[in-house]
Amino acid sequence: PSSDCVVAEQLCLSDSTCNATYRTLENCALAKTRLLSMDHDSRVRCVNAELDLGNSSLLHCKCHRRMKRQEHCLRIFWTVHSSMTDGYFNLETSPYENPANEEHWKTDYNKLAALVSGNNFNGSQLAGDTTNPCLRATHICNLSKKCFRLRTDYASICTKGAGSEDVCDRRKCHRGLRNFFEKVPGDFTKRILFCPCQDELCGERRRKTIVPDCSFQYNTKPNCLWLLDSCLEDHICKSRLADFQQNCQPVDMSPDGCSLHNHAACLQAYMGMIGTPMTPNYVSNSSVEVSLWCTCENSGNQKEKCDQVLGMFESNKCL
Repeated sequence: PSSDCVVAEQLCLSDSTCNATYRTLENCALAKTRLLSMDHDSRVRCVNAELDLGNSSLLHCKCHRRMKRQEHCLRIFWTVHSSMTDGYFNLETSPYENPANEEHWKTDYNKLAALVSGNNFNGSQLAGDTTNPCLRATHICNLSKKCFRLRTDYASICTKGAGSEDVCDRRKCHRGLRNFFEKVPGDFTKRILFCPCQDELCGERRRKTIVPDCSFQYNTKPNCLWLLDSCLEDHICKSRLADFQQNCQPVDMSPDGCSLHNHAACLQAYMGMIGTPMTPNYVSNSSVEVSLWCTCENSGNQKEKCDQVLGMFESNKCL
């Protein structure tokens, strides 16, 4: 069976039985998206349709972060797995396949890093490279055409309206950020986002990597449950959240605080949240604490759920 949901959908639609089952699931997913209340019979029909897929390749298909038709692929995944999201926000499983080996990118990064550390960049060693790892990571990104282009793209979109009454286009800003983190090799993006800092100047640069005034901060902090609802209505955000929940699941009994013991996968999943309605960021220039830009004040009887959402980032030992 194909692991790609787009291919799996085509195979299913060419089979009359599978096609009919899939059309039922599409209606179920649509009702869920529109928050329509379903009667008992409708809910049973939806669960049975999912069970009817049995060993179909649709039931086991996955998507890739870097694929061209990613949103279409994710829509198929959540159509087939719509009954899994009955919990408030426990999405259970990630629609993404495990990231492929990215070792071949290291040579490109190391070659450019050698240029920066030598005297080949603008004829002299750059001041601040040794004391500001975030500045150094940015200089190395600037030497890579792809890294420079995509970083410039999102920076220009996300800084429009800064310092004036114009409000930036947050949706476009988020898309630009996702493009950067998806299309630029991880060696570049991880060093820019997770650069180790010893002083506030470096920390300031790190915190502004994702242009917080546009992509992260609102004038007033919204309720975290509002952020969550915005996320669950968006196929990409919902998928990144499922990936984050799967790979950054904290466990108190575990020595490293992580259920999967895979911190690289957790950091990758964290990066996937950037450029979504639930974009996280560093909360200050002087620490590595991260959070969502939201509050749980005035949550009423949903305070516990709200604290859970905020706690996924603020007090997650695995992350």
